[in-house]
Amino acid sequence: MNYDLAIANGTIVDGTGAPRFVGDLGIRDGKIAALGSVDGSATQTIDAKGRVVAPGFVDIHTHYDAQVLWDRMLSISPWHGVTTVVMGNCGFGVAPTRPAHRELILRTLEKVEGMSFEALEAGVGHDWPFETFPQYLDALERGGMAINVAAFVGHTPVRLYVMGEESTQRAATPDEIARMRAIVREAIEAGAVGFATSKAPTHVGYAGNPVPSRAAELDEVKAIVSELASLDRGVVQATVGPGLFFDQFAELAREFRRPVTWTALLAGMMGAGSHRMLLNRSIELIEEGLRIIPQVSCRPLLFDFNFEEPFAFESLPVFRPVSQADREGKKRIYADPSFRQALKDTFASSMAGPFAAAANRIRISSSPQDPTLEERTVEEVARTRGVDPVDCILDLALATDLKARFRMAILNDNEDDVAELLTDRHTVLGLSDAGAHASQLCDACFSTHLLGHWVRERGTLSLERAVEMLTTRPAEVLGIRDRGRLAVGMPADVVVFNPDTVGASKLRRVSDQPASASRFVADASGIDAVIVNGTVIRRDGTDAVDPHGRLPGRLLRGGAAK
Repeated sequence: MNYDLAIANGTIVDGTGAPRFVGDLGIRDGKIAALGSVDGSATQTIDAKGRVVAPGFVDIHTHYDAQVLWDRMLSISPWHGVTTVVMGNCGFGVAPTRPAHRELILRTLEKVEGMSFEALEAGVGHDWPFETFPQYLDALERGGMAINVAAFVGHTPVRLYVMGEESTQRAATPDEIARMRAIVREAIEAGAVGFATSKAPTHVGYAGNPVPSRAAELDEVKAIVSELASLDRGVVQATVGPGLFFDQFAELAREFRRPVTWTALLAGMMGAGSHRMLLNRSIELIEEGLRIIPQVSCRPLLFDFNFEEPFAFESLPVFRPVSQADREGKKRIYADPSFRQALKDTFASSMAGPFAAAANRIRISSSPQDPTLEERTVEEVARTRGVDPVDCILDLALATDLKARFRMAILNDNEDDVAELLTDRHTVLGLSDAGAHASQLCDACFSTHLLGHWVRERGTLSLERAVEMLTTRPAEVLGIRDRGRLAVGMPADVVVFNPDTVGASKLRRVSDQPASASRFVADASGIDAVIVNGTVIRRDGTDAVDPHGRLPGRLLRGGAAK
């Protein structure tokens, strides 16, 4: 037999959790044609001796909905071996959107996805090639992409499409709910993998308003999910918040028999040790027969921010006027002694949750006027200046015209607790947030971090288990039927990596977004080759395809390439 590509002498880890074995893999016409032994010639051969050959990684929690329109490579996910992404999480997206609401939806994404409006506007352009969700999917398919893409239909754009600006303020009428149901049904029929929504207090949109999904009542969510039930298709993705947690997930799962995956079960989210209580409650529901799967993360939730866009704090009531203010208004608020005292009281409160004593846990990451402060803790600098840490932070922000940047691990930074979540088989790996919070964090490198840190360095996970967590498990949870494992007849999405060197670098800031906007990226080490549908798209750390040419990624309508 002749092959387009052969991968020889590799250590094959097929994604199912089965033991590794040494063998070959043959690819022809974009699919795996031989596994174990390859007899015949190949147009191209990769010698994988000493390397692991695994399925391409599946990232189920991304926000590339806007970025894919200007970056068909979906960087940086392929750098780290990801060959399939799911967009539209947390109920966010750009479709459906009426022409009159384009600025409003981009302003919303600016707030919740940490990217400037100018970058979003320049990237997406003024002449959008879609209005409805089916048209959006068609536009993606026409445009092409380097890796495979699946998408949720998001509650926020659906609500805005039906209710306009009132979508952030009130409950929907029966007629409006009926129209939302029709839009979601149309989206699922066109290929959405499910419906996503959010009640997270951190999801604050334009002008300090809650994102539209936060104004929805449970009956509205249930009515929409009933459309998934009637079609017997689709997954519900929910980001937790008041009125949308275990009890509501159980109602949805019992009544409509659709899987619910929720974001996110993180260490410390309700205080020290709370992850065990939340995990045990999840397990109880799963053992009851309800498909309610928490997403966990293998990285600390580490935000790098400034006080022009203080996303990390905007869920706090004290920051409500900050969210509503323009730049000069923010500066006046930060200088106000009453605001400073209110912020000190908030951080000192036992009810502050992950923000308790926050000012003492913040590090200065960038100080334009005084670089000697960089990488020092605010607590240390405040002590040398004889001031309260809150005053120190806000004084630094004002002295640099809000350009000084700060870094804080909000959640998931206790590695022993994180290990408990990663090793429990009731969870699924998610929350990379790739494509979102671009100027504030970068967890698109979660896959190489998992393999380098949690497998090689800590030994918490076996190689086979880690690969399963990156491939078969997320594909099964999201109903992605034709990805996530190596088997004859499956699409040839493959990553070849060196288990001795695979990992993710420290974050670095680059200005490669539209309008020269900056973002964080992390470089991958130890990734030899990334293959999508039989085409090598990355080789030895560089792109192997023309970003402007024909690309091999497929749109996974309903969880599979058509």
